[in-house]
Amino acid sequence: MTASAPPPPPPPPSPAGSAQTTHPDGRVELPVGAAVPTGRYANEDLLPVPVARRTWNTYNFAALWVGMAHNAATWTLASGLIQLGMDWKQAVLTIAVANVIVLVPMLLTGHAGPRYGIPFPVFARASFGIRGANFPALIRAAVACAWFGIQTWIGGAAIFLLVGNMLGDWWTGAASFGGYPWTHWLSFALFWALQIAIIVRGMETLRRFENWAAPFVIVGAVALLIWISNKAGGFGPLLDQPSELGWDGDFWSVFFPALMPMIGFWSTLSLNIPDFTRYGANQRSQFWGQSLGLPTTMTLFTLLSVLVTSGTQAVYGAPIWQPEQVAAKIDNWAGVLFALITILVATVSVNIAANVVSPAFDLSHMAPGKITFRLGAVIAAVVGVAIFPWKLYASPDVYIFTWLDTVGALLGTVAGILIADYWIIRRAFLHLPDLYREGGRYWYSGGWNWRALAAFAAGGVLAIGGAHTDPGTAGPFPEDGLIPFLKPLGDYGWAVGLGTSLVLYTLLMLGRREKTASRA
Repeated sequence: MTASAPPPPPPPPSPAGSAQTTHPDGRVELPVGAAVPTGRYANEDLLPVPVARRTWNTYNFAALWVGMAHNAATWTLASGLIQLGMDWKQAVLTIAVANVIVLVPMLLTGHAGPRYGIPFPVFARASFGIRGANFPALIRAAVACAWFGIQTWIGGAAIFLLVGNMLGDWWTGAASFGGYPWTHWLSFALFWALQIAIIVRGMETLRRFENWAAPFVIVGAVALLIWISNKAGGFGPLLDQPSELGWDGDFWSVFFPALMPMIGFWSTLSLNIPDFTRYGANQRSQFWGQSLGLPTTMTLFTLLSVLVTSGTQAVYGAPIWQPEQVAAKIDNWAGVLFALITILVATVSVNIAANVVSPAFDLSHMAPGKITFRLGAVIAAVVGVAIFPWKLYASPDVYIFTWLDTVGALLGTVAGILIADYWIIRRAFLHLPDLYREGGRYWYSGGWNWRALAAFAAGGVLAIGGAHTDPGTAGPFPEDGLIPFLKPLGDYGWAVGLGTSLVLYTLLMLGRREKTASRA
């Protein structure tokens, strides 16, 4: 497919007066002193980060991932697999494999950040068109808003349960409203407001917060493991809990359907990782920071969470898959307070980084002249409440096989288009001024690239058309699948969506290659 491609376009000239400056290390920026792009498709938050401000190093990226991976939602992934019948070895294997796989598109799309200093929605303009980029940006923003709501509900539940552990019936036995005590809703609102206070302070505050939050959360998780092992009488009972599936066909029939949702968990970041890597000092920083930060910390935190969940099975007779409910079992007020702070720090760490930064840029992209990063972040936080996150978080079946699987399938389809365009079609070359200019090479037809939309439609139908609900489990899909003859693909949505859109987009763009190269 790539053998017949023409040679990549030459790098742009760098002398004064050129359209963009290319540094010896490959990083590209607008010429110093040149007029920056203006108009309806540009604002301060969407413009390329100057090279002088691309300062994040390997530790910053690794700490970002440690802070994002060590959180309550990650905990529920692994503990949810335990509740579905896996033992600790099977759960850790499933999540480790998934994160090695998702790291690949993460690094491929993340490359554009340090090189060009642009956020995800501007990066998407190269493939979807300057106006068309609003489409994937809106999808990513909607998913992030939902995730923000889920994570905020988890944090609010932690406040409710753990403060209730200290205050007793006055807090937990309050009058109910909408199925939950009013003090639960108050906890939810307090945690929402806490995050807003951090959000409005900007990206530099986020970087500093992640640097100290990462090690704090690790200490808290290890402390919880030590506590449950003492309750269980040692580590033996944590490791001895048997699998309900074995290692034969029953396990593999759950492994592959569970693998795609585990990939889908970080498929959001595989799209908008340029929102962070745009601040990278060089490619080495983002490559090693992500490679060391994502798969290793996810695997280690998974191990901690499944061991604690196995411990709850040994101590209480049934696995407890939600960390705030595990912490609520602590009978020491100091331990409860420490657990509460740990869960809140972990949740804030991932929620702001993964679920606010992206929609803030995405919403700003839809109306650059009216919506700033901070306003976009507040809008995302409001929408995150409006999607009723407590319903998505109600059970592991809905959470893993409905929510994560469907979301992962759609986002994998977008990732396939971004990767094909940047690496196969353009050979990692972008023209910065044209990413903000009407009528430039990324304008296509009225600002939309119909080829990207066609590839997304085809990939999306194949990726989610086979979505189905297994007999005896909760879920919104028919047992025979949305499109019955696609049901065999239903357990592989992310891979099907990414592969289909990548191949189809490349084929559709072959006719434009010569034109694109000649204009570069």
